[in-house]
Amino acid sequence: MPKQKTRKSLVRRFRITKNGKIMRAGAFARHLKASKSSKRLRRLKKAKEIKGFYAKKLKKAMGR
Repeated sequence: MPKQKTRKSLVRRFRITKNGKIMRAGAFARHLKASKSSKRLRRLKKAKEIKGFYAKKLKKAMGR
């Protein structure tokens, strides 16, 4: 049986921590920052965790 291939697009978008959590970057933080508050921009910098069923699917697609 052939080996399962890693979805390279997912590897670039998500990061798996040592404990197996899947982290993603916040959206809406690339440009047009003048209209956003500094508090909002600070929150967007932090990585968000993906939980539940979707996290399980992502791990499988990433070859973990």
